Amino acid sequence: MVNVLVLGGTGPTGLALIEEAISRNHLVVVFARSPQKLPETLIHNPSVIVVKGSLEEESEIRRAFEAQVPSEIPNLGSTGNGSTSGYLKIDVVVSALGPPVLGIHPSGHPIAKGYENVIRVAREYGVKRFLILGTASITDENDQFDARFKALVFAVKYFAPHAYEEMVEIGNVFNKADELDWTIARIPVLVDRKDGNYAAGYIGDGITAPLLSRPLFAKFVFDEVDAAVWVHKRPLVSLV
Repeated sequence: MVNVLVLGGTGPTGLALIEEAISRNHLVVVFARSPQKLPETLIHNPSVIVVKGSLEEESEIRRAFEAQVPSEIPNLGSTGNGSTSGYLKIDVVVSALGPPVLGIHPSGHPIAKGYENVIRVAREYGVKRFLILGTASITDENDQFDARFKALVFAVKYFAPHAYEEMVEIGNVFNKADELDWTIARIPVLVDRKDGNYAAGYIGDGITAPLLSRPLFAKFVFDEVDAAVWVHKRPLVSLV
């Protein structure tokens, strides 16, 4: 069992992460600004702990890292590293945070700044493993030319420049966090389907494609939690 902190858990991709974690018998702490958006079935699931808060406030983020061990699961992963004993020791932070596909995203990189706050708090609690959502706007030295992804990135950069700049800055935040064991799982266009398999590689490698389902994104994330083969890497994950 892994103790997972989920960010961005109230959207469809975040819900896929929560459901995948539960299916693997992990314990999930969901940190959300608007937890009322979660389905009732998840709010009342004994494997889910919901903590309301904002990424703008480090004091609220700390409450997520000090979520209390459920009474139904005594003596699970509790710790006492300078705080109240009995809270969960988070093993990994997974995130579906990202600019909205539709609508106007604000300037100033609010998500990247939120990540900086989470990273500072995570250091206090000895949490090093992060698996976060990225897009092709975050480049990797292993990428090659692919006209499909070139067009996708151009469209975002032209029609949603603040969203593009946000994603680039998220990449910069983690590039500077050398002490963390981070993986940026870059996604193409997300679709709602449950069949198929995923491939992880790089843009233009002849393997990756411009589509991915949300359940397969979640499957990759938790496969990587177990395998840890993409640490300090930015794979592009897609349908095959």
